[in-house]
Amino acid sequence: MTPSIFISAGEASGEFYGAELASALSRRLTQKSGKGAPDLWGMGGPRMAAAGVECVVRSEDVAVMGFTEIVKHLPRIYREFRRLKRAIRQRRPALAVLIDFPEIHFRLAREFHRLGIPVIYFVSPQLWAWKQHRIRLVQRYVKRMLVIFPFEEKFYRDRGVPAEFVGHPLADLPLPSITREAFAAGNRLNPARTWIGLLPGSRLREIEANLPEMLEAAWKLIVSGSEGSYPEDSYEFLLPLAPTLDAAQRQVVLRITEKLGSGLPLRVIEDARAALFHSRAAVVASGTATVEAALLGNPFVVVYRVSPLTYAIARRLVKVPHVAMANLIAGKRVVPELIQDLFTAANIVHELRPLLPDGPVRASMIRELGAIRDALHTHAFAGSGQGSGTISSVVKVVAAELEAAYPVAQETP
Repeated sequence: MTPSIFISAGEASGEFYGAELASALSRRLTQKSGKGAPDLWGMGGPRMAAAGVECVVRSEDVAVMGFTEIVKHLPRIYREFRRLKRAIRQRRPALAVLIDFPEIHFRLAREFHRLGIPVIYFVSPQLWAWKQHRIRLVQRYVKRMLVIFPFEEKFYRDRGVPAEFVGHPLADLPLPSITREAFAAGNRLNPARTWIGLLPGSRLREIEANLPEMLEAAWKLIVSGSEGSYPEDSYEFLLPLAPTLDAAQRQVVLRITEKLGSGLPLRVIEDARAALFHSRAAVVASGTATVEAALLGNPFVVVYRVSPLTYAIARRLVKVPHVAMANLIAGKRVVPELIQDLFTAANIVHELRPLLPDGPVRASMIRELGAIRDALHTHAFAGSGQGSGTISSVVKVVAAELEAAYPVAQETP
């Protein structure tokens, strides 16, 4: 009998981690038992499905940004949530791995607890930033908390939660191997020009809120280019499209670029990591992409905008001094943050221009980003990208908990 494991992720970044975890779990458990691949199912997107997870609910059907946006889509979210709960009661997995996405996952954790199914929570929700009262839910319903930022381990252990820093999955990835010349040839770019990355987010609502101001900043940077070290004909702007966008959503993004960016030296591309790696600097929407940018080491500016109501509520609830994860890890302002009303094209240009030429400002940020990268590694295997590092650590925890909860699944033939 093969073990049944529930894996669930809602956001694009969590879905990426879920796919990596599913692949690694299948390999380990298949090799150990010799009885075929485990039964992996739950909530996820196309990458998790490709990794062998049966997605009872699609993550894109429940992942919605912001307070007001959640209210608008509540009927659909509630319908999909009930479908998940029915499947959990019917299939009774041996254990559950929940990845971030607390709005749904805390409710699922309660259901698993009621059924006596152990919960491993991988990628902590940001309780240290806001809604700290939710720690009671973790204490009650979560057996193990596996965190990806070093300061989170102490936060949970101080509150009686078994927690372990396993490193950040993105820190284990090797640097992009594609050369600048090959990347330029594959994306119709001029390798002699200065590339600026524009990363407006992974969801359409984020992109609609962030991309127009980024494009306006690109125009301003070109107009002011002749005043500094970079003349106006030296720039090209790289706009990676998130793999989570479907065809219709991609068309919406392209219409925005055609309307507001027509005439810009702008290229829509697919590989965000290579774009960040080869760009001279970038403008990045707050989120997982800022961690990726920090790990790749090139200077960037963090921006973000939500609805006025969402922002007003968040200001009352958020209890941390920084928005950008790079700054929270460093414990100080390393990268500029332009949030809500500060997020203007003029401010982007003001913060971005000093980062472009070689000099103390650029060198200082690169040095600080290197320290952040070091902090996100947890052991000697980090950086190999070959099944070691963070995902390997999570697999070991899951396998140990699975053996305790479902020992027959671990027996060899």
